[in-house]
Amino acid sequence: MLVWFVILYLLLSILIGVYAATRVKNSRDYVVAGRSLPIYIVTATVFATWFGSETVLGISSTFLEEGMHGIVADPFGSSLCLILVGLFFAKPLYRMKLLTIGDYYKRRYNHVVEVSTSICIILSYLGWVSAQMTALGLVFNILSDGQIDQSTGIIIGAAIVLLYTIFGGMWSVALTDFFQMTIIIVGLCYIAWIVSGMAGGPEVVINHAVANGKFHFFPETNPRDIIAFLAAWVTMMFGSIPQQDVFQRVMSAKDEKTAMRGSVLGGSLYFLFAFIPIFIAYSAFLLMPDMVDKFLKEDSQLILPNLILQHTPLLAQIMFFGALLSAIMSTASGTILAPSATFTENILKVFIKFKSDKHQLWTMRATVVVFTVGIVIFALHSNSSIYSMVENAYQVTLVAAFVPLAAGVYWRRATTQGALLAMILGITTWLVLSHYNPEGFWPPQFAGLLMSVAGMMFGSLSPVQLVHRGHPQPNHNEAQ
Repeated sequence: MLVWFVILYLLLSILIGVYAATRVKNSRDYVVAGRSLPIYIVTATVFATWFGSETVLGISSTFLEEGMHGIVADPFGSSLCLILVGLFFAKPLYRMKLLTIGDYYKRRYNHVVEVSTSICIILSYLGWVSAQMTALGLVFNILSDGQIDQSTGIIIGAAIVLLYTIFGGMWSVALTDFFQMTIIIVGLCYIAWIVSGMAGGPEVVINHAVANGKFHFFPETNPRDIIAFLAAWVTMMFGSIPQQDVFQRVMSAKDEKTAMRGSVLGGSLYFLFAFIPIFIAYSAFLLMPDMVDKFLKEDSQLILPNLILQHTPLLAQIMFFGALLSAIMSTASGTILAPSATFTENILKVFIKFKSDKHQLWTMRATVVVFTVGIVIFALHSNSSIYSMVENAYQVTLVAAFVPLAAGVYWRRATTQGALLAMILGITTWLVLSHYNPEGFWPPQFAGLLMSVAGMMFGSLSPVQLVHRGHPQPNHNEAQ
């Protein structure tokens, strides 16, 4: 019965995506839904940006192992990313009427910066989308009681997401996100209520977590721990700001106020609801301590699914797996579309002149297929946990793309030379430390961020500018 309900849910998601395809007339419809979405859909789709496998399975299992201190990157860093995008980037970028975030680097600096940052952005999606596909494989494996192995599950999941994303683009992402967000909120709240009652109530669960030190958040008062803490926080908070999936969700709004408010609301909702899977997982610790200990040693991501299957009624199982699939698919669809649009618009377009907008649209769709195949191959050969894949995904954009974006918007003196030097120093520092001293005093991505800032300042303030200076933002977009 559970499997049939899941199949029905998947078919409904595909039908919504196919219906959305009827709204796609050009590449702008495909990438940013014609810049026409109302506040409630923008909020839903921003919320769904991060609410994926890592939120339900990754964050909850990491909390059981490391407590609040271990989840500083997500949900704390990731939710603040969405809020910061709304407060500081949504309006100035919306006014520029861009198709991709890569277009900003071209408009503000030049083609070299555009292509370089776009490559970094595309590479950052490998870990993120792979985490979603890995989780889909895990879900199908559990639901089939092992008859579908995880590798086959990854392929099936990727095919379903591809089917409803390839034709509808951002319209499919937006409409399915709204439907899936409803399932996520209702489903997880219901599960939390059921499990909480079994464990003795919210107060019992929370007090037990406090007594076991799980709410210890801040690092020890020594320089090494403080820097490691900040590095984990800024990786998601800043590194995921220059991302196409975040950009296209916000830029799909009908006006700049909707873009700003939808991003802030979506980020705030994400932060609040990210704690529900944590609460459910810790309830499992009270209900089934032996099972939790077993899976903490083997695969902590299996704790929640097994709790639901073994200790809850059929309706709760349907609601949980519906919510879990909603979370994964809503994130996966947007993160398949985002790098494909970036590659077509900011890399292929530099070398190939499209005959028409229709030609560009179909090229984007073909790129979605190619990227999905690449992601499946990557996911099949990855041994990382879902949480680590997500946490590590945005190190490259943190060291390469964040500083040129932030400085370009808020520092009028930022130049193309500064942007190039910021990228070179940031990436080089990150790669060298990652290879030679990954566990050193300075986390590689944090050192890379600091060197990127230094590169931007030195390159922009240098009296000798060896390349075109770039095009400063209009005064009304600057911080005063």
